[in-house]
Amino acid sequence: MSPQDYMKKALEEAIKAQDSDEVPVGAIVVDSKTGEIVGSAHNLTEHTGDCTCHAEILAIREACAKTKNNRLRDMDIYVTLEPCAMCAAAISFARIRNLYFGALDKKNGAVVNGIKFYDNETCHHKPFVFSGIMENETSEIMKKFFKTKRKQKIVDKTF
Repeated sequence: MSPQDYMKKALEEAIKAQDSDEVPVGAIVVDSKTGEIVGSAHNLTEHTGDCTCHAEILAIREACAKTKNNRLRDMDIYVTLEPCAMCAAAISFARIRNLYFGALDKKNGAVVNGIKFYDNETCHHKPFVFSGIMENETSEIMKKFFKTKRKQKIVDKTF
């Protein structure tokens, strides 16, 4: 499968988040040797009341459980939105090989924007980063979600 095919799977997860009124971010973890998806998730912060339940964290947890390993060295992660600092750190600690993401997050992103987590000399593992995969589709779902929230006037001021 191509990076676009895997990103489509991550986008399916983002749509699940959107449909349950969560910020529409999806992530999948793929075994780069077999092509098997070993973790998939979408944001669940609102439903769990847990601010750490970002798509990346949940997909990594599932992949670690499935592989019975806390190091995902031969794995790739596909995320619809540029990871925040927490998720960038989790990707690093999991030793994920490649990070593919769709839309840039100029406000909360920490890979290309913001603190640029992997550029810090204290970062022990730096995945190869590929951005802009299906950028139009992944950014459009975010724009529509927050446009709807602003119309409803219930969006958190931090977004």
